[in-house]
Amino acid sequence: MDEILTERSGNILRVELNRPAKKNAMTSRMYEALADIFNEAARDERTHAVLWHGAGDSFCAGNDVEDFLKNPPGPGESPQAGLMNAFVDFDKPLVAAVHGAAIGGGTTMLTHCDFVYAGESAKLQMPFINLALVPEFGSSCSVPARIGHIRAAELILLGLPFDAMRAADLGFVTQVVPDHDVLATATETARKLAAKPAGALQASKRLMKGPFREQIKAAMRAENEEFSKQVRSDDAKEALTAFLEKHRPDFNRTPKPATAA
Repeated sequence: MDEILTERSGNILRVELNRPAKKNAMTSRMYEALADIFNEAARDERTHAVLWHGAGDSFCAGNDVEDFLKNPPGPGESPQAGLMNAFVDFDKPLVAAVHGAAIGGGTTMLTHCDFVYAGESAKLQMPFINLALVPEFGSSCSVPARIGHIRAAELILLGLPFDAMRAADLGFVTQVVPDHDVLATATETARKLAAKPAGALQASKRLMKGPFREQIKAAMRAENEEFSKQVRSDDAKEALTAFLEKHRPDFNRTPKPATAA
């Protein structure tokens, strides 16, 4: 079974994460495939807008932890970094339909969308701190810039979950709709966008992103470097093992770095 499905309808490219049994958790192979899809869509003159959603009962539960432990990202090129670059450089409208779980990367990837329609069941979270990790996809920069440091600290430093209405209040979501309407609502917006003059549409998005593009790229590079260190730490090993074994991590038993006298 293909883990990512694509379908063209006129000038709209529909992209579906298709691992419903795993709540569409991302593997290295999926990151690479999704980056290829967005890079190809950016080059394809037939594609005026992209509609993105998940199969089953969730949008995306973030990284597949078992795959992640086998293939932890490094500070340079990685499947995750490839997708990050594809998002930053993507200058066509990206419309997401979100229901159920949108966890970790399932939330941070949404910060690169232009329209996000959330079903009432949507639950978002950036729980990186709980796994002894740091934010990704430029969210350490974009989220505080969007909602302010104080509110960003709740989401990033405490890793608190938030529902669809809170996401809308914070500016993560365009509109909250009933679950059964979320894909249809997002599809209608994609249709409206696809009917606009494509050149002006892309130019307008480039102008909107231009002042922040290099800032986000710099944040991503810094995040990737820090992430590659933290994911190999004793705390991360404890947290990720505890996640797989379904028990609470004990960070007090992991060795701590020595401090200067």
